[in-house]
Amino acid sequence: MRGVNKVILVGNLGQDPDVKTLQSGTTIANCSLATSSSWTDSSGQRNEKVEWHRLVMFGRLAEIAGQYLHKGSPVYVEGSLQTRKWEKEGVTMYTTEVNVRDMQMLGRKDDNQGSNRPQYSNDNGYNRKQGDQQTQQEQQLNSQSESQVQFDDFDDDIPF
Repeated sequence: MRGVNKVILVGNLGQDPDVKTLQSGTTIANCSLATSSSWTDSSGQRNEKVEWHRLVMFGRLAEIAGQYLHKGSPVYVEGSLQTRKWEKEGVTMYTTEVNVRDMQMLGRKDDNQGSNRPQYSNDNGYNRKQGDQQTQQEQQLNSQSESQVQFDDFDDDIPF
């Protein structure tokens, strides 16, 4: 049986990407991504938990990240988990990173970082989202249909 190693994260960068070029000529970028979840406990107190993820990007994707991403930038990333091991002062150290394969910059439309921003990928370099060709009418229909979906519409009797 084959396994699946896929990670999808949406969050904000905790630092500017650290971009380096290796001796082989490959560009590599490292940065951290914060994701958060919030909930209300039984006493009505609102709580929030932040998780930090280490991201690593290679090639053209690393160059783009270094050029356009900054601390606090909202971003969507897809990739796989990768664990590295090394020795430091006789102690074996481990780190788990997300090897990013696809990235999309997110943000508000007035920041010029709306949903029609380009999507970047290590697979084929640069892809423009299909949403760029949508007419204004199609976009309005899509937003209307998304706003009509309610959680009550889903069946809670899922058998797993």
